[in-house]
Amino acid sequence: MIIPVNLGKKSYDITLQRGALKRTGEIFDLDRKALIVTDKGVPKEYVREVCKACRDHVTVIIKAGEESKNLENFQKLCEAMLKNNFGRKDCVIAVGGGVVGDLAGFAAACFMRGIDFYNIPTTLLSQVDSSVGGKTAVDFCGIKNIIGAFHQPKAVLIDPDVLDTLDERQFACGAAEAVKMAVTCDEKLFELIETKGVKTNTEAVIEGALKIKAKVVEADETEAGLRRVLNFGHTLGHGIESATGLLHGECVALGMIPMTAPSLRNRLAAVLEAENLPTQCKAPSAKVIEAAMHDKKAQGGAVVTVRVDKAGSYKFVKSTGEELLKDYEEAFL
Repeated sequence: MIIPVNLGKKSYDITLQRGALKRTGEIFDLDRKALIVTDKGVPKEYVREVCKACRDHVTVIIKAGEESKNLENFQKLCEAMLKNNFGRKDCVIAVGGGVVGDLAGFAAACFMRGIDFYNIPTTLLSQVDSSVGGKTAVDFCGIKNIIGAFHQPKAVLIDPDVLDTLDERQFACGAAEAVKMAVTCDEKLFELIETKGVKTNTEAVIEGALKIKAKVVEADETEAGLRRVLNFGHTLGHGIESATGLLHGECVALGMIPMTAPSLRNRLAAVLEAENLPTQCKAPSAKVIEAAMHDKKAQGGAVVTVRVDKAGSYKFVKSTGEELLKDYEEAFL
């Protein structure tokens, strides 16, 4: 299946197909140098498959985990391209989850003011969300994604078969992002997840989430308005992530709960629990709110939050730190 992302000259296709990894050379233009960026948690056979498709490649392997999304590794990627005489017609390929995609995409955005970038997401979280839309970044001074750029990929390849090697906790993190898409934008998709679960309907859930993401990105490429809906659960989620050792998707799950109307909250919590995601948070409220208010989208002591009263709909509400504190404590304490 091909899902187009229509952005004029920056348009590209998402290929969603089982076994697509073996077609990397057909789907991407790799008759040039390619920097392949991956991490130690990605099975080597996936990376080897991509290497085989390349005419000429350099591979950089980083440590798995959010802590690798930093300026030091950004410099490492740029140095690898510089030392291997990469030019403006060469490319970068991410093979991994959101950390790899964000870091590799940011290096591609900056090297020689921008070279082509391809994304092969290997986690459910990155397949349903972060691999599409062109948001690239690194973390800095404890703040997530505070240094980055919008740099759309040339193409995205999504092979659900690679999820067979994904551990249950990482799979659940991806389910959280799919639930986020569904509860804000597609009531029928939310009901599918609620009644049948993500695991037994993985391709349908990925397809549904990608169509939502593509539509939102097409309408608001640089997050000037509508695209903020994709931040549902992320404002408090990023704060929780800064204050705990939980994974990103787990924090997004927790971050959605205070932003959901009480009439829907129990239903959402039941869906999250069924997907093996946490629904209770004991992180210190002051620490969570402090980190949340350092969000890059905060202005004038307030941040625009996404709130859901009814499945399949949402609203934007400007919230102060005091209001977020109240939301957090009412939901969890």
